[in-house]
Amino acid sequence: MKLESHIADLQLAHSWKIARSDAASTARVVVLKMTDKKQIFGFGEAAPVGRYKENVETVTDFFRSVAPEKLSFENIEESMQYLDSLSPGDQSAKCALNLALLDGASRNQQKSVCDFLGLGFQEKKHLSSLTIGIDTPENIKKKVLAAEAFPVLKMKVGVPDDKALLRALRDVAPQKAVRVDANEGWKTKEHALEMIEWLARDGHIEFIEQPMPASASIEDCVWLKKRSPLPLFADESFHSAADAARAAECFHGVNVKLVKTGGISRGYEALKAARGLGLKTMLGCMIETSILISAGAHLAELCDYLDLDGNILITNDPYLGATVDKGVLSFAKATEKYGLRVSLRK
Repeated sequence: MKLESHIADLQLAHSWKIARSDAASTARVVVLKMTDKKQIFGFGEAAPVGRYKENVETVTDFFRSVAPEKLSFENIEESMQYLDSLSPGDQSAKCALNLALLDGASRNQQKSVCDFLGLGFQEKKHLSSLTIGIDTPENIKKKVLAAEAFPVLKMKVGVPDDKALLRALRDVAPQKAVRVDANEGWKTKEHALEMIEWLARDGHIEFIEQPMPASASIEDCVWLKKRSPLPLFADESFHSAADAARAAECFHGVNVKLVKTGGISRGYEALKAARGLGLKTMLGCMIETSILISAGAHLAELCDYLDLDGNILITNDPYLGATVDKGVLSFAKATEKYGLRVSLRK
């Protein structure tokens, strides 16, 4: 097996800011290509998250630690067990390798990944939100106007100006469905409840993501869930299937991200575990190319909600795969039939 990787600098269409980070105009990812001796290949991508002490350097370091002969398109689970033996973390790097393994394996069987997994994919069914990052009220209005074609928005909050930011959004889109993501920004259960009750009065908020820090106690999270007038979704508090039982105590749903789970294989397990405990499921993303977004799309049939907009938020995506048009996720424009259904953009 041959591994080739390179760092890609993704240019954002708008300045990007969430509650725990400074504003940014670029995001860095690592793109991987895995090729076997029969010249079957697979694409992968790592979008490392600083919160988990990952960056493009830790990803490339992990790739260098991998013995390629330990990886096989014929035995993905054994390959992932080997990768897990190398370190307890490095999930975004493992994600890239898992995507490439599944891409190659399903290409080899002339199937798409979703068919390889037995899930399928229904066109015209899956709706994704478009995310509005934290910004000035004036810029929020401009972003919301630009997103007019999208029926559902996701709004980042968790800063002192939260109320002014929602007012700016509502000045432009007074009744549009909105999902709110606090990114751990409300530090106490009392403040979180105050903000959630205020948001509930809006009348068009679907749910709240990660209102408190992942380090909050189970007792505080259960207290908030019991009193919240809106559904609560775990993001930073949910990484894998092993977290499902705690999530069921503290939240109404979970946001699964492939860079947190370590790829499609573990993402599939996490979604199934959450659904088995009656939790609502959403698949989210980071700022990503169409490799990772398409990977997420192959799990869409296991999700109640989607937030797969990372490739829409950039201006220089090198790849073509799943697309979101007016909020609808689709493979209709993909030129590749098999694997992740991703190809280099011409």
